[in-house]
Amino acid sequence: MEITQYEIVLVNLDPTIGSEMKKTRPCVVISPNEMNKFLQTIVIAPLTSSSKSYPTRVEIIHSKMKGWVVLDQIRTIDRIRIIKKLGKLAMTEIKQVKAVLMETYVE
Repeated sequence: MEITQYEIVLVNLDPTIGSEMKKTRPCVVISPNEMNKFLQTIVIAPLTSSSKSYPTRVEIIHSKMKGWVVLDQIRTIDRIRIIKKLGKLAMTEIKQVKAVLMETYVE
């Protein structure tokens, strides 16, 4: 299955430890296409449907529902955890995700 950056995919995140996000849930692919093409691992950020307004969370609309990309819970997964593709972020959402990634992890 070809996975591309900023796609929304359904991922089985279990087993988890402590405060890590649990369950099978939609996640946004963060890793660039060059990595996704050649590596067995994919970098993702989980989505949640309930969140407070944190500076590391980006509000999106997916399947006509409001959700948040949780950029403070980024993790690397093996691609066998991916169950199926669900869609892709809108260009405005991609710009917001990039801005928060830059501000949080680069500055």
